[in-house]
Amino acid sequence: YLEKWGLNGCLADDMGLGKTIQVLSLLLKEREERLSAGPTLLICPTSVVRNWQRESQRFAPTLSIIVHHGQQRLKGDAFKEHALGSDMVITSFSIARRDSKEFKNVRWKRIVIDEAQNIKNPKSQQTKAIKSLPSETRIALTGTPVENRLAELWSIMDFLNPGYLGSLNSFRANFELPIQKYNENKPLEKLQKLVKPFVLRRVKTDP
Repeated sequence: YLEKWGLNGCLADDMGLGKTIQVLSLLLKEREERLSAGPTLLICPTSVVRNWQRESQRFAPTLSIIVHHGQQRLKGDAFKEHALGSDMVITSFSIARRDSKEFKNVRWKRIVIDEAQNIKNPKSQQTKAIKSLPSETRIALTGTPVENRLAELWSIMDFLNPGYLGSLNSFRANFELPIQKYNENKPLEKLQKLVKPFVLRRVKTDP
């Protein structure tokens, strides 16, 4: 629904509620309805790259999946051609930073960030590299949209819908400081209203 209007969302379901399956279902639906207009780039921690590959083979065997990782990964025109012929390219955060030039040469349908708390630091080279990659749409997956500070939520939202929550400095002045330091309710309520349309959060204890 969000993508239809050119907007981007965060799937913040609790761990174990099937965020991986939901992304694969979206890709399968697009393929069945012939809506896909380019590949999806999936960026995740190195520790779950193979898990994404296994889940894809198990639940969506008809999808064309490429794992871009390790010393033998393709570069240049070979990578671009291979990527454009796939439904999804799976890579890690570290490779996304190192190979950002390769990724910028591909017109991505969407970029999906798994465990999006890995881009919580807006000043890190990794976050900057990932945010600079062009795509039609974006999805963030995380069971913990805020771990320690509200600025982490700003960074994820800045990846999804740049400028929506203003600059980092204005966000800190208008939301982070009054909410975290002074426990003010009005800024908290306002932030919740602003973020709610773009974040789907379900937990295991939900009925």
